[in-house]
Amino acid sequence: MIQIHELGEVELIRKSAQIVGRCLSMLSREIRPGVSTLELDRLAEAFIRDSGGEPAFKGYRGFPASVCASINEEVVHGIPSASRFLREGDIVSLDIGVKREGFFGDAAHTYAVGEVTPVATKLLEATQRGLEAGIEQARPGNRVSDISAAIEREVTRHRFRVVRALVGHGIGRELHEEPQVPNYGRVGEGPKLKEGMVLAIEPMVNAGTAEVITMPDQWTVVTADRNLSAHFEHTVAIGADGPVILSKVEAD
Repeated sequence: MIQIHELGEVELIRKSAQIVGRCLSMLSREIRPGVSTLELDRLAEAFIRDSGGEPAFKGYRGFPASVCASINEEVVHGIPSASRFLREGDIVSLDIGVKREGFFGDAAHTYAVGEVTPVATKLLEATQRGLEAGIEQARPGNRVSDISAAIEREVTRHRFRVVRALVGHGIGRELHEEPQVPNYGRVGEGPKLKEGMVLAIEPMVNAGTAEVITMPDQWTVVTADRNLSAHFEHTVAIGADGPVILSKVEAD
């Protein structure tokens, strides 16, 4: 069942999503060669708890960390490790969820580590533009697939491919709720968007094939051809006048 949230509930989701956004902003200043993904995870967990939240991913279906840290060909769900260090030229996707006062927020961003290749730069830009295009369609009266189609159209315009095996989702009292929000589709299909719905919109975009494989750890998803992948995500409320990005960092 798709949840329609009252204004007070949307505000509680926003507070969780703001912790996520501020945490990502903090981590962005720590992205440099030589930093381990486990160190990023430790910084994130401390920040989340100091901000009054709980790491939503830690222990979720057995996931062992607070952050999904996915490097280069890793699409999502990379497990932080003390032996995994960022290197010059890498791209790293950090995906974070927070629970606060019974409500969840979720967001992700892919960062360049130092100087990266032109292809990597273009991939990051195209994925972020795909997210922005999808968010623009998050309006009352539109359909879920209007978001999906906008993402796919923007991404393919730049000659990249969206991952079809993984999707965005509703969010609120649960980390993953209905509806699913694919990153591909045809305009005018799927559930109608209504004021009070809250969605985690998250294009995952590959530089090569759209196909993905889950690694033996049962978490890390990689591109089938081991080409680069990027991931951007925001928690977005369907407002009366259009999309409201709840995880976009607000000025103090």
